[in-house]
Formats: sequence, structure tokens, C-alpha cells
Amino acid sequence: MNNRPALVYADVKGNILDWPALEMAGACAGEWTRPRLSELVPLPEGSELFLLPERLPIGYNPALHRFETLAEDPFDPPKPVRAVAAFISPAYTHLYSTAYRTKSRAPILPLFAYTAVGWLNGSFVVPAVRIDSDRRQDFCNFDLKLIERNARRRMKAERENRLMQHLGKCALTYGCPAAKNLFMNRWEAPLPSSPECNARCIGCISRQEGTGLSATQDRIDFVPSAEEISAVAIPHLQNAPRAVVSFGQGCEGEPLLQAETLEASIRMMRKATGRGTINLNTNGSLPEAVEKLCRAGLQSIRVSMNSARPEYYEKYFRPKGFSFEHARRSISEVKANGGFASINYFVLPGFTDQKSEWLSLRKLISETRLDLIQMRNLNIDPQWYLDILKPDLREKKLGISRLISMIREEFPDVRLGYFNPPLE
Repeated sequence: MNNRPALVYADVKGNILDWPALEMAGACAGEWTRPRLSELVPLPEGSELFLLPERLPIGYNPALHRFETLAEDPFDPPKPVRAVAAFISPAYTHLYSTAYRTKSRAPILPLFAYTAVGWLNGSFVVPAVRIDSDRRQDFCNFDLKLIERNARRRMKAERENRLMQHLGKCALTYGCPAAKNLFMNRWEAPLPSSPECNARCIGCISRQEGTGLSATQDRIDFVPSAEEISAVAIPHLQNAPRAVVSFGQGCEGEPLLQAETLEASIRMMRKATGRGTINLNTNGSLPEAVEKLCRAGLQSIRVSMNSARPEYYEKYFRPKGFSFEHARRSISEVKANGGFASINYFVLPGFTDQKSEWLSLRKLISETRLDLIQMRNLNIDPQWYLDILKPDLREKKLGISRLISMIREEFPDVRLGYFNPPLE
């Protein structure tokens, strides 16, 4: 048995092969590394493998003690090859990006996360850690026939509810895990509500303009009424196990822009039932609106952040009329009202684990007393992201594994995870 994973690559026909003469390599913001065996896990079920256009795989040559570019197919020279990356399943945080060399005029990669992948003893392996034990989005837990049957039944029964029609499409066309769980009558259900946004995130998955990228899903094109929202939410809160309903989804803009509608729908939910958790996923741009929603019955909030450093936060979000400080205040507002606060922390190895990022993150944790950090892999072309943010790549990198350990050591009461937890 081999004790080091082999490099994998794609041949000209798209077949994925391993090349044992080179070891798998990982990348930290363009700096190549050899993942430790302790950092590798079997490729999680439900993950996907991507072929990267105009990108050559990088591996480590143990005989020569150096990283090398695989420029042609070793089994069929001189035919070209492509680098391969894994898009790993929810609940896993990646430790290294895939290592590659970009050719000139290469297109920007689509909006996915690109995790290093290798081949070890007959199986694919990835450098990752399961950051959340919750099984709510595990591939094996979805009954696709039941989802389709329930979605079509509810869409037919609730023809006049535009939100129900939208969520049916999310489940059946885009395979949204949250929408699927709605139609399996369990766990966390989505409540998209806003077609507009006050940020222009470079990695927005529902609207892309001037980048040449395609959004990965359609954005909702209407504002559902409070009645439409509550008609979806109330039965779920009343009946689903570990029930959570969440405003703010990948298929919408910023829900706080519809704060009046959200407030009215929350009051309807709480008039009907005290069961379950009402959550808001948001950019946190309007702390005054957050306060009103808390008074109406909002219990938890998740504020998205690519960085705890304001300059990099604002380069990514490109906010219109708000700043990092507004997001910080929204977290504090929820805590002041007795609620549960988390951040949706976008992870890119080599950037998220820079020492100055850690210092800013620990300051944010101390100031806001947040409860949970959801460590989500950043869905973006890594090099494009770094070209826009322009961080100092000479800065010391702690490593994602070490960063996780440091958070746990210094803030033992802060949870690490991936999903919005039920509070009951």
C-alpha cells in the first residue's frame, strides 16, 4: 500500500487518471504544499470532481524534492492534460485548494470551491475536516422520489402561492438542499424574499454582471407577501423535527431590504406557533431593521463575511450604503436582544488563515460575543479572488487546521459548524 496520495489529472477525453510518479499537492493562495496524511479524508459522498480548463496540474516529485508541472499526458504524450479539483459535500471545510499552473488567456473558473484531490490506495482523498456533524445535507439522506412527489403535490395545492412555486423549482431544477428538506418536511426550510441587493459581491451566485460568469441559479424575481411566506413557514415550524425557517438564500438578494414584509410574516408565524427557530441569513447591512425583526420574534442571525478585515470585506462585498461596521453592529444587535448570532465565514486556504486575519477575527468574536462560526468553502476562482483583493501573500499563514484549533482553544464557548442550528 502507498503511504502518499498520487497526483490526479484529466486526459484529453476527460478521463481522470492518477500519475504515481508525482504526489498530490495542495495550494494556499498560490503557495504549493504537501498535505499531511492526517489532513486527508476519503472524498465525501455527494462530492463532485471538476476539470479545470487551461490549467495544468502541479504535483510533488519525491525523488527530486520539488514541485513540478505535469505539462502533457504521461501515458499518451504529447497530448494535453487538465488539472482536477473536488467540490466537496456540505459540512466539510477544505484545508487546501487544488494546485495548478494557469495558462495565458485561461477563463475565470465558475463559482465553485476548488479543493485539492488525490488518489490513495484505490480511492480519492481530499484535505478536509468535517466541521459539522449534522447530517441534514448528506447526499444519502435525500429521498428524491419523495421530494418530487411532495413538491408537485404542494405546488398543485398552493398554485396561488408564488413562493411555493419558486421553492418547487429550487428543489426540482437546481437541487437546492434546503428546498429539498422543506419537501421532506424536516429540519431547515428556506424563505427567499428579496430580488434586490445592496451589495455587489464578486462571488454572487444569483447575479453576475460584466464578469463573463454565469450565475449558478436564478434569483427570485418578486417579493412574496407576508401571507405567502407564512403559508410556507407555519406548517414547517409546527410539524418538522428540529424545525428552522431561514430568510436569506442563495437565490435572492438581501432580505433586510424587505424588512417590513419579513416583520409582518414573523409576527404571523409567532401568532400561529411558538415552535421552531426563525433565522435570518444576511449581509447585516441594516442593524436598525435587525432590531425590529428581533422584537417581532427573530431568534437567530447569520451574517456573511469573507474576512474580518474591513478592507477585504468591502473589496469582496462592494457594499452600497453600508460598511463592515454595520455588519458588526447587526451581530451585536441580535445578542443584545437575547438571540443567537453566527457568521457565514467564507474559507479560502492561504487567505483566511493569514495571521492578520486571525487577529481581526478574534477581535470580532470578543466584541460581538457571537455564538457560532460557520466555516463555508468560498465558491470562487481562487486566483481571481486574490487578484481583486490584493492581500499581502508574503504574510505568515497559520494553516486552516491550526486556525480551527486556535479558535477552539481561545474561544471554547464559540461553536464551529456549517449549518444554522435549531435552538429548541
